[in-house]
Amino acid sequence: MDFVPKRMFFTKGVGYHKNQLQSFELALRSAGIEKCNIVSISSIFPPDCQILSREAGMDALRPGQITPVVLARESTNEPNRLVAAAIGLARPKDKRLHGYLSELHAFGQTVKKIADFAEDLAATMLASTLGIELDPDVDWDERKMVYKVGQRQFVSSSIAQSARGHKDGLWTTVVACAVMLLE
Repeated sequence: MDFVPKRMFFTKGVGYHKNQLQSFELALRSAGIEKCNIVSISSIFPPDCQILSREAGMDALRPGQITPVVLARESTNEPNRLVAAAIGLARPKDKRLHGYLSELHAFGQTVKKIADFAEDLAATMLASTLGIELDPDVDWDERKMVYKVGQRQFVSSSIAQSARGHKDGLWTTVVACAVMLLE
């Protein structure tokens, strides 16, 4: 069997429960991947990998299947504490080359801020392999212009989920995932 994923989709979710593990399960359910045996993987986006919509990706899942996932996850049981998780993707325009996925989890970050940062992390990793120098001292929007407009060598995207800790102190868990499909 070829273990290089051919397709991938992004998903995210949030769960609340008095037990931390069950809040994680509910976040996976919210993301639509609770029926899978999730295997955490590192962050290489495979060459020639097709990005599917969430709906098309979930239709391809079967209960109990081994499912490689780049997973970002954060939890809190502090009322009103902001938790966030994000996955960033940077992939070359040439789809025969590999790209990078980054996972980020944080406290106090908005969806926009953590999504931008996760995307920038993936872009920075990919840029270094393509010989593009991204200056770490310039702001994210300026760096993004280098790879989106200036060089046009790669594109990036992200998915993020944030939530405020439940007001009654229930565990709040957020997940953001890049789900890989081997078939």
